[in-house]
Amino acid sequence: MANKKKTTIKDIANVLNISAAAVSKALHNNPRISDKTKKAVLQVAENLNYQPNHLASALRSGKSKLVGVIVPKTNSNFFSATIHNIEEVLNEEGYNVIITQSNESYKKECANINTLLFTQVDGIIASMANETTDLSHFQKIKDAGIPLITFDRGENDLNVDYIGIDDYESSHKIVNHLVAQDCKRIAHIGGFKRTRIYNNRIKGYIDALKKHNLPLDNELLIESSLTTEDGREKMQKLLNLKQRPDAVYVAGDYAALGALQVLKEQNIKIPEEIALVGFGDEPFSKMVTPPITSVNQHSYKIGRMAAKTFLDYIEKDTFKQSLKKQILEAKLIVRESSNKKNDLE
Repeated sequence: MANKKKTTIKDIANVLNISAAAVSKALHNNPRISDKTKKAVLQVAENLNYQPNHLASALRSGKSKLVGVIVPKTNSNFFSATIHNIEEVLNEEGYNVIITQSNESYKKECANINTLLFTQVDGIIASMANETTDLSHFQKIKDAGIPLITFDRGENDLNVDYIGIDDYESSHKIVNHLVAQDCKRIAHIGGFKRTRIYNNRIKGYIDALKKHNLPLDNELLIESSLTTEDGREKMQKLLNLKQRPDAVYVAGDYAALGALQVLKEQNIKIPEEIALVGFGDEPFSKMVTPPITSVNQHSYKIGRMAAKTFLDYIEKDTFKQSLKKQILEAKLIVRESSNKKNDLE
């Protein structure tokens, strides 16, 4: 079966008996083309299922009106909400968004960047994969003179704009809350130290324990991939200790969900015997029993700020990058899983 021929500007021009140049101008809303002609061109383009060639347009104009977004996963409420707000802001300014996900894979992230660069995107907004330690693929974006804005997970070594929450201070808020609930043996199921945000959460946890004169027990500090299954496994590991924790702070809500499942299966009273705190404020965190205390990361603000930071570069017509950090204060949402005293915060 022969491939169906792709409609071109010339095909539209032939139907209307006008020049290809006039069709191109009409499609780009050129003021020199009459509204009547523009309407006719758009109608024929729709009838013929015309699809504009963004790559060719980018090569001619130097602007593709495309922005690439790279996230570790799209099934996270934080990332999906952030993408939604990035797209909303950029669509209003005539930009389309190409969404890619790394699935926490360094190789996939490299492939995503190569694809976006080949597509001639005008900018890239990215949150890094857990596996990423070598930043050379991100340096390629800078070397190409394309704005790179990182959010949530980004590395200072790149000297690019970054938008996120104060992860270090967030850990202090969590530990302060648990201490106020009379918890004295607080465990932390964290992400991998090699990722900056999780390293900052671990540092915040350690320093907060010191502030409250609580001992740091290495058995209570566990790195993990923060999946639901990993949360189950690490929670069981903590329960197998001779001296169990009386509180567990988990650096991600999916892992916190796994931890909650294990506690309930073993009939451990939450929060009376073990208090539980997650991170990310996923929708399910307030729907499970008991609802999970968690940290809201301001996905709405972060998405819009990332998009507007990109637009600032376009408006200034300069891609000289600087390390501009925009740090938001995270909000601790206290729910039943940790609220022994029924305090409202």
